[in-house]
Amino acid sequence: MNETISEIKKYVSELKIPGINQGLKMKIEEAYRLNQPYEELLKDIFVEAYDMRKENGRKNRIRNARFPYKKYLDELQVDYLPEDAKKRFKELKTLNFIEEGRNVILAGNPGTGKTHLSIGLGINACNKGYKVFFTTAATLINELKESRSEKKLYTFEKRFEKYDLIIIDELGYISFDKEGSELLFTFLSLRAERKSTIITTNLSFDRWNEIFNDAVLTAALIDRMTHKSYVINMNGDSYRIKETKEWLEKSN
Repeated sequence: MNETISEIKKYVSELKIPGINQGLKMKIEEAYRLNQPYEELLKDIFVEAYDMRKENGRKNRIRNARFPYKKYLDELQVDYLPEDAKKRFKELKTLNFIEEGRNVILAGNPGTGKTHLSIGLGINACNKGYKVFFTTAATLINELKESRSEKKLYTFEKRFEKYDLIIIDELGYISFDKEGSELLFTFLSLRAERKSTIITTNLSFDRWNEIFNDAVLTAALIDRMTHKSYVINMNGDSYRIKETKEWLEKSN
């Protein structure tokens, strides 16, 4: 039997089916002992392999998303969020906005939970089988510029079509030059009403011109990004300060 199992393992390795070789001998020996029908044994083996493949895929999606750190929705203190975010939280958690190709804009003062919420939604999306990518606005623009200078902009933009959700964090922390503004405008326009984008920003829309330095382009971008989008008012007391106070109270 050992020779047969070795041969089976060889074929499984060639077929690249993870999760079958591990414990195969033990499963077969147990099936003999319990007089388990062949079809039940096969089912158990393939169910375990299927579950492992799904779990590996989930882990790969989270790793490939390039989150700066992991934040989960279950860890989020919803009561600490600004009122508008509290009202929309259950709706956002369903991830229906991804299926509908709608954007989410989290706009408000620093420290109110924008990044935590966006990462939590992103990880939740990865767990549900969606392809996600996280970046900051500054990093994205630098990559767009590099791609243009290397004449690979089209390839770069095509690569992002595969993502169901892109999260662009920290829009508004630095302003862009004309080239950067135009590249970001084009990039976001290509996804508008087709694929979802989450944007976190510390600036209200009437101040976006401070980032893009072009009134016409700014107006056009806001129009495209907000059409059929979830615009969440994240102005409120600092989420981080509330978390720190709670931690200190528990520590005393």
